[in-house]
Amino acid sequence: MPKVSVVIPCYNQGPYLDEAVDSVLMQTWQDFEIVIINDGSTDECTNRLLASYNRPRTRVISTANQGLAQARNTGIAAARGEYILPLDADDRIGKEYLEKAITILDSQPKTGIVYCHAEKFGGQNCPWLFPDYSLRRMLLGNLIFCSALFRREDWERTGGYNPEMKAGWEDWDFWLSLMELGREVYRIPDVLFFYRVKETSMASSMDVTKKVEMHLKVIHNHPGLFIEIARPLLTLYYRITGSRPYRILKRLRIPIFIDRTMIWHRKDRKARKP
Repeated sequence: MPKVSVVIPCYNQGPYLDEAVDSVLMQTWQDFEIVIINDGSTDECTNRLLASYNRPRTRVISTANQGLAQARNTGIAAARGEYILPLDADDRIGKEYLEKAITILDSQPKTGIVYCHAEKFGGQNCPWLFPDYSLRRMLLGNLIFCSALFRREDWERTGGYNPEMKAGWEDWDFWLSLMELGREVYRIPDVLFFYRVKETSMASSMDVTKKVEMHLKVIHNHPGLFIEIARPLLTLYYRITGSRPYRILKRLRIPIFIDRTMIWHRKDRKARKP
């Protein structure tokens, strides 16, 4: 049984796949398997490639299109490793990533997420900078890219990636689920992840209204974290409830949690008055 499973969802990304797989095969840590999920690709080139894909320690599972979150879940369910590394089919990892991350997970039982410094390539070539991790900062926006290592048992405990997060941010939502388990986060101080920048990426195509909608969904999915730790953020949402974006989102049935939160927030303010 491999120590770690690298799970690679692939939707019409055949031209990039070999680069991602090669970056795994060149790892200094060699006790791994690669599970590729062909998530209902419609591209003939990708389907032809995956129909006969033959690389060491690599399996291909073909499904109807499920979306990124559920494709990852499918791959992890089929995986045999103690640890999981999600890797998008157009990205790459540095050759020491698995070794350094597994060493941390083996030696620090409270740690549940291990990531590293990152660089962008393709459309841009520059460091991909994130602030230092803290839970409070994590509630304001995602600080951890999708390709961090975690424990398979924690994936099972949380129920996995939320398939309802179809528009994106499923990784942020999942990391918060692991934090709800009380897991700690460790960042390796080396550049070991390489993110391909493309004009057609999910993140680059998301407009401001969609970003607000997705942020509210994340809040709705993790009320305990936001209520107890992010009171300033809740105050901000309280102040904008009369705004036009809020009315738009209300028609989208997004602010149910916010309405409840504002009730709790008002009660909390009354309780705090001398």
